[in-house]
Amino acid sequence: MDANRHSRTARGAAGFRAAHQLVEGGAIFADPFARAILDAEALAEADLRAADPATRPTRMFMAVRSRYAEDALAGAVGRGIRQAVVLGAGLDTLALRNPHRAAGLRVFEVDHPATQAWKRERLAAAGLALPDLLTFVPIDFERQALGQGLAAAGFRHDLPAFFIWLGVVPYLARPAIERVLAFVASVPHGEIVFDYSEPLENYPPERRAGVAALGARAAAAGEPWLSHFDPSDLHDLARRLGLALVEDLGVAGVAVRFFGVPEHAAPAGAGPHVVHFVQA
Repeated sequence: MDANRHSRTARGAAGFRAAHQLVEGGAIFADPFARAILDAEALAEADLRAADPATRPTRMFMAVRSRYAEDALAGAVGRGIRQAVVLGAGLDTLALRNPHRAAGLRVFEVDHPATQAWKRERLAAAGLALPDLLTFVPIDFERQALGQGLAAAGFRHDLPAFFIWLGVVPYLARPAIERVLAFVASVPHGEIVFDYSEPLENYPPERRAGVAALGARAAAAGEPWLSHFDPSDLHDLARRLGLALVEDLGVAGVAVRFFGVPEHAAPAGAGPHVVHFVQA
């Protein structure tokens, strides 16, 4: 990623969330700010992309991962968690919507400084005020310690916290991923939801070309995929770092839970996953 430019993949993800509001009416994940936060050019690009049926699976998974994460956050708030950390936040709007404001949920948005500056510009241009329970934390995951950055921003390491980490893991090298997971495991009653992808060789031959094309586009944008995981390997890694698996939803689980597909008809094979871990 260009240190002086906001993330192109973050812009693309925001576009998919915005398109979901228009095309599917936010059926999986309703976000009243998803379109407001984008400029006219980005909205036009997103809506044009949504006209291509081939983009629907990606758009729907992005809606699912946000819905899953915020459903899990609601459960955590019910258990007393009052700190939420959105890692690689991009144009995420949780802090603007904050359904747990009355409970005092504080939201820390962690992202690359260039992307965070761009988000501030977009919020100002859209006339959206910064929520009083939002704190920005500019960090480069590959070069800076998450704990130090959060502590400087007022995060309480001695209190429980919930972490949302969407659309980031594939773009980080393994050591950076392990550092983040180890930090979450060091937080009392820490929880994290994130998404990841399986290695290309796990996909059936007829689907590999499409997945490889997605990876090529990310690389062309200057943000190549660096890390993939076999589910069992990821679970083992998390366990060694001090995290226990709550749930790992792959393509079959997503189809059954969010799209009403019968279990016997759910698609099989490799694909993107959304996973939930808690401190062991």
